Amino acid sequence: MELPLLKEFVVIFSLSVAVIYLCHYVKVPAIVGFLLTGVVAGPHGLGLVKAAHEVEIMAEVGVVLLLFTIGLELSLGELMRLRKPVFLGGLAQVALTILAFAGGAELLGLPHGTAAFIGFLAALSSTAIVLKLLQERAQMDSPHGRISLSILIFQDLVIVPMMLLVPFLAGKGGDAGPSLLFTMAKGAGIILLVFLLSRKLVPALLHRIVRTRNREVFLVSTLAFCLAIALLTSSMGLSLSLGAFLAGLIMAESEYSHSALEGIMPFRDVFTSLFFISVGMLLDLGFVIDHLPLVIGVTFSVLAVKCLLGGGATLMLGYPLRPALIVGLALCQVGEFSFVLAKAGVSYGLFDRNEYQLFLAASIMTMALTPFLIAGAPRMADVAVRLLPAGARLARRGEDAAAEEAGGAHCGMNLTNHLIIVGFGIGGRHLARAAKAAGIDYTILEMNPDTVRTFAAKGEPIAYGDASHIAVLEHAGACAARVLAIVISDPAAVRSITDTARKLNPSLHIVVRTRFISEIAALRDLGANDVIPEEFETSVEIFTRVMSRYLVPRAEIERFVEEVRTESYDMLRQVDIRTEPLAALSTYFTDFDLSAMTVEPGCMLDGTTLQQADLRRLHGLTLVAVKRGEEVLPNPDGTLRLMAGDVTYVFGPHADIAAKAGLFAARRRAWDTGEDEKEPGLEAKMADGSGPAGDGGREDVASGGDAGTAPVKATPGEKA
Repeated sequence: MELPLLKEFVVIFSLSVAVIYLCHYVKVPAIVGFLLTGVVAGPHGLGLVKAAHEVEIMAEVGVVLLLFTIGLELSLGELMRLRKPVFLGGLAQVALTILAFAGGAELLGLPHGTAAFIGFLAALSSTAIVLKLLQERAQMDSPHGRISLSILIFQDLVIVPMMLLVPFLAGKGGDAGPSLLFTMAKGAGIILLVFLLSRKLVPALLHRIVRTRNREVFLVSTLAFCLAIALLTSSMGLSLSLGAFLAGLIMAESEYSHSALEGIMPFRDVFTSLFFISVGMLLDLGFVIDHLPLVIGVTFSVLAVKCLLGGGATLMLGYPLRPALIVGLALCQVGEFSFVLAKAGVSYGLFDRNEYQLFLAASIMTMALTPFLIAGAPRMADVAVRLLPAGARLARRGEDAAAEEAGGAHCGMNLTNHLIIVGFGIGGRHLARAAKAAGIDYTILEMNPDTVRTFAAKGEPIAYGDASHIAVLEHAGACAARVLAIVISDPAAVRSITDTARKLNPSLHIVVRTRFISEIAALRDLGANDVIPEEFETSVEIFTRVMSRYLVPRAEIERFVEEVRTESYDMLRQVDIRTEPLAALSTYFTDFDLSAMTVEPGCMLDGTTLQQADLRRLHGLTLVAVKRGEEVLPNPDGTLRLMAGDVTYVFGPHADIAAKAGLFAARRRAWDTGEDEKEPGLEAKMADGSGPAGDGGREDVASGGDAGTAPVKATPGEKA
């Protein structure tokens, strides 16, 4: 017995494999391949798929699962932080787009209802395409990624009143007003229900399911929960995708969200592919060929107008011109929910067949161009800011006004030798906290105006601005700064900031955080001194913790970590004569490092002279300076006695510095009952050279590890 849809699925997926394989070799995004597959296999192409309607129904599952995974990666707390861009930015984008396109349709002589309906169709963007591309490019945490997500969320919310207004626009819905108010009340009730479920019921229920230790039960429960919430919202007149998004938000509040995301991803990818194929099936190639100039003109008009209006909505939120242009380019296509809306318009007589096909052709072309627009958006935005004097003035004026409002007096103009932190997320806040504790002057540049306002009120030296602009870096004192730390999640912006900062100040030490090891070489070519890839450091941390559980000595772990870091980072290090002489040591002596060590009370070196310690002969370390209070003692002689609280600057091999850190750390044994004590006879051993120096200073001393790490118990025959 043949299954009804089996033949269609075999045709669809077999054809999509061939098309996407070809797209891979010509460097065309997979989404375009799926759209082309639908065009070829659809009823207006080769007619290989007969049950097009059934395929469309299956494709809706892809949109549901996509919105569910987006909700899983957010949380209610994150959504509350996005409330301003969601409601203000989203409302501005939708309202401006409706007014612009409805006004244009009125000028062309279309009826009022049809003109407003065209505005509705144009106002929506493709949640499925934009979020998928931003996820693939690791840009969801960037400013333009967050703004795009916020506006798309509002568009998903506004689709419900739009659907209710379609009969009214066609002159067949006198009771649209009460229905709209009733639906809005239901939506508020759903949101309240989501909040209660996420706080009370769902975490407890998931905990019971996870305790079964059955992966299949957990996966099926996750799918059932997602589809049940989507069905609930649909039955109340809201959209399936909105329900799926809310279901994801609910699960995101539990500690099992990552496991749920891992299980859902394969299903999401398969069904989302079906969605793009089903969209391609709607297109009539004969109509496109017969009306090609008109289709192209409408397509580029939609792209241009929506780009400007999306960027304008972002500027209203207080963001600079560059991310505003990137948001506009990301949201300039027509969305998948517009197809649902268009079908309703056809059934009520707002569209005839030719107008419907023109809408389909232009919409699919905007979708097909979206991957290329998002990929090139950062570069196009940079070019636009440079070439448009009015745009550049607008960007600078907005930055200066927001910086002044947020406390521009702390922007860094009067500082020297200070630290500039670009980005004030988790990484930026930790760095600022460490700098404050160490007494280092710093200033912060951030592009989220709400973050700037919040932390400026708390006294942080934070200013608003796009650090890829020379004027902003000059305002932050980059010409006199010592270090620039870039801790943002936008790869294109990171490269632009690095390039701009290096050209502005050749002696500035630039430290960059990046997500992937593959970006290290490009960032070093642009002038970054240190590039810290998140995936590499995460792997090092995992290795360290695993080895610690197997009781591998801390000194061995640290030595291996330093060797790995040296091999992984130094192979990409290049000589740069523009850097200061001290920084050049890390280039010419790649196996050596200059580190600052604090002498802790009760450590082996506390109270000993440098002659007694004999660090160079016994341990392979050279002490080049000591900071005591506010006084710096360069090149100290052997009579200097080290005291608790001294900051020593030690030069030596990476591995030796890591292994000998225990010399400076307080002695803490598990069997100690009182205050720390120095090892008996240490001074005598150091003075007469009878200490452990047999292998050239590479043996473990004390703990042989980090400050505060308990030493390994002495083996028989050694002094404890």
